[in-house]
Amino acid sequence: MRAAAACGALLLPLMLLSGCWKPEPATLSGEPRYVVGEAYQLRNLWFYPREDFALVETGLATLAADSRPGRRIANGEVHDPSAATAAHRTLQLPAVVRVTNLENGRSVLLRVNDRGPADPGRVLELSRRAGELLGVGAGRPAQVRVAVEGDASRALAAGLPLPESSRPRIEAAPSGSVERETLAPLAGSRQAERVREGRPTAVAVAGGEASRPAPAVPLPEQVVQGPSTPGRLFVQGSSFSTPAAAQRQASRLGGARVEPAGPARRPEWRVRLGPFANVAEADRALDEALRGGVSEARIVVD
Repeated sequence: MRAAAACGALLLPLMLLSGCWKPEPATLSGEPRYVVGEAYQLRNLWFYPREDFALVETGLATLAADSRPGRRIANGEVHDPSAATAAHRTLQLPAVVRVTNLENGRSVLLRVNDRGPADPGRVLELSRRAGELLGVGAGRPAQVRVAVEGDASRALAAGLPLPESSRPRIEAAPSGSVERETLAPLAGSRQAERVREGRPTAVAVAGGEASRPAPAVPLPEQVVQGPSTPGRLFVQGSSFSTPAAAQRQASRLGGARVEPAGPARRPEWRVRLGPFANVAEADRALDEALRGGVSEARIVVD
């Protein structure tokens, strides 16, 4: 079973690039584009989209409340509840993720193509079909592990255009007396870098012509059955480079503890509340943490 899953993961990017799969007609799926996007606000919380081809996280997944087809979604496609897709608040769109339902052991590849969920206590919002494949029913969140398939995600996005709105407007400004400092790239800035460096926004094809916007490519609906490994629910706050800073946040939350995390060469300290007996308790603790000003707080499974 594991060998089959590994084989599928290796073949996926090659199949995407070689055209082994027949894409859906553009009239049905819309014209998808590659999107990272700028920071945005949802339910009074700010989220910062960024490229991440190695993300692994746990949390709670839920079914999308709106199961009607036809609405335009974040990456330009038309929502299709019969397709195995998902929504994520910060990942680049589209992205290929392997989602594992920790409660029943099922895992499947999903295409992330929209923003969401709106509920800060949920890490992923599933289409109706994705929920069927993973065994996630309406009205009950499930413990999941989400892992980005890096090569497959790059292959899927390789031929997609950048939206015109992502092209930066560069205006000259005097800088003679301004001290300059090199800072880390802002979230969502990778799109602008591609344009600034003159890299094409679509894959070149034989003859030198740019490819047309690629319609959505359905992923194989191959469910891998593994062991169920449900965990305990925690509310995790921020991570800090010093234990003293972590302790200050833990004191504000009340009942939280500080735990070491990360590699030994770059140690970090994280703030956690829990474990909690059920989802309702974890949701209440998350609400309190958010009201306390810990905007990074989220529910994790461990």
